[in-house]
Amino acid sequence: MSTKINPEKSIDATIEQAVFGADAHVRQEQCRAIRETAAGLGILPASIQGLYEATGKGLYDGVTVPAINIRGITYHVARAVFRAAMKHNVGAFIFEIARSEIDYTAQTPQEYAASVLAGAVKEGYRGPVFIQGDHYQVRRAMFRQDPEGELNDIKKLIKDSVEAGFWNIDIDASTLVNIDSPDLREQQTNNSRVTAELTRFIRGIQPDGVTVSIGGEIGEIGKGNSTVGDLEAFMEVYLGRLDKGTKGISKISVQTGTTHGGVVLPDGSIAQVSIDFETLKELSAMARKRYGLGGAVQHGASTLPDDAFDMFTKVKTVEVHLATGFQNIIFDSAYFPRETLTAINKHLGIRYAGERKQGETEEQFVYKTRKRAFGDYKKELWHLPEKNLRRIMQELEDRFSLIFHKLNVVNSVSLVRKYVK
Repeated sequence: MSTKINPEKSIDATIEQAVFGADAHVRQEQCRAIRETAAGLGILPASIQGLYEATGKGLYDGVTVPAINIRGITYHVARAVFRAAMKHNVGAFIFEIARSEIDYTAQTPQEYAASVLAGAVKEGYRGPVFIQGDHYQVRRAMFRQDPEGELNDIKKLIKDSVEAGFWNIDIDASTLVNIDSPDLREQQTNNSRVTAELTRFIRGIQPDGVTVSIGGEIGEIGKGNSTVGDLEAFMEVYLGRLDKGTKGISKISVQTGTTHGGVVLPDGSIAQVSIDFETLKELSAMARKRYGLGGAVQHGASTLPDDAFDMFTKVKTVEVHLATGFQNIIFDSAYFPRETLTAINKHLGIRYAGERKQGETEEQFVYKTRKRAFGDYKKELWHLPEKNLRRIMQELEDRFSLIFHKLNVVNSVSLVRKYVK
């Protein structure tokens, strides 16, 4: 039986029950109520497939879609994203969460989707909402030990995600690339084979009338830069593993010199990295021209300097993934309560002492581990004092506005309306 929500009066209470309800049944029912309410208002989970197919055909360019990872306080952060989007008439933007983030932030796909949709309801947003599973990654060690078990775990996660409204899934089997082989095709074989298997699985479970947008990955983030040869080798094996008529990936993630979270210096600041925009340009062009993909995807970009963002549209990057920079805004804000921050840092030092590396400074250790506070302090962060929370969310909203301008997605509502069903 569905539960009716008065959007203006009770969405706050409903999403809180969906996240912190006493038992799984209560949480599930509240998530369902939010999705039904959102649908009734014209707020619908969507696949970005049509938009990426259009740019793959050269029907538009000069737009790079931001994919925003929200690790915690998801309802409140999503509201800030929607406010910025509505202010600048933005339709092309993605909410996402990675497999690893689901674990350490204690957010199921169902809860994450409900938090995003509730944010749209609260702020009065209308239209398609793109929710994405980011880095649904094959764990190398687990795969070597039990390949079938590891793939079954990912398939379960994908199934739960698609059912929750994640109609965009990024498969990351780049961990299986065998860089020791001198043959590029052999290097990419396991990556291609697993990506093809998971592609077939997604096509078999996607809702009627929906083509889930699927991403692949050829270069493990933090490792050597990707090449055109890597892309050709991956696609040759990948396409050969798909049945005729099966729609494949819509984009390809590559490595161009970044790392997730950036390289942390002893004082806790982030080292400047040299991103290989020429490689990104070359790979995007190849992905579009030869394979009809939307283009190349850049990961690990949120800690780059602001002027780097101007380059992504120039080299026709289809999508940029952003995470740690938003986390930094939250924890480094002058409005984040000092006593809460002190308690979090003390907790990290005790619970994750085993993760401290030899010679690592306190600043480096805290920067590396504080993402875990989103799960460990989930309720406390959700209930920060209203005044503090409002100021922090304003800082985030301003940042989202800047990124929307930098990536040229301002006034993209009509573009989305044209190409997304």
